Amino acid sequence: MPVNEFNQPIGESLPGHTPGERPSAALLSGRYCRLEKLSAERHGMDLYAVYGPASPPQNWTYLSLNPVASVAELDALLQRLKQSADPYYFAIVDQADGQAVGTMALQRADTANRVIEVGWVIYSERLKRSRIATEAQFLLAQYVFETLRYRRYEWKCDALNKASCRAAERLGFRFEGIFRQAVVYKGRNRDTAWFAMLDADWPQVKQRMQRWLAEGNFDEQGRQRVPLREIK
Repeated sequence: MPVNEFNQPIGESLPGHTPGERPSAALLSGRYCRLEKLSAERHGMDLYAVYGPASPPQNWTYLSLNPVASVAELDALLQRLKQSADPYYFAIVDQADGQAVGTMALQRADTANRVIEVGWVIYSERLKRSRIATEAQFLLAQYVFETLRYRRYEWKCDALNKASCRAAERLGFRFEGIFRQAVVYKGRNRDTAWFAMLDADWPQVKQRMQRWLAEGNFDEQGRQRVPLREIK
């Protein structure tokens, strides 16, 4: 570890470090899905099944918003979201039929330190536990590390949301601790679980995810042969 002139330990030097750019991608394309910049006009009708009154109420427990009550309400919401620069929203689109099946966003972009967070992950029932869901996360992480060249990629969730915590670790994020009483939403307390992935972690994470996503890892019914957690 380096030390300064006072013999104090200090962080490693980062010669040539510059601020990062904000997300601006219009399209990130993979084998099973693509991420398109969110558009009320292009994705609205598909996303009504995801955001509307027929969506399972348990999907909204750990989100600070609630399902919309009408198409008009969804359109107003999506119009706001598509104008947002931070969070920067994407629709998750199935390559097979072009249908939008969920949304996700990059947010809290700290350009000076090249730190950014994934958030607002909202999946349809069709998308949950699917190859598309994993590939969507892969495409976003690849964009963060290989195009934007960020140093740190964060995942935060309600510490009681065990499904989200498991998903973060499955995808290669590392648990860093609990921020107690960090947020108030829907009139209740939230202790926030913090996870992060670093640029140094990405090459191994990328290799694991590519191996899992390979066609040979799935049988004729689309069932995985080897779980992502078991791929080293």
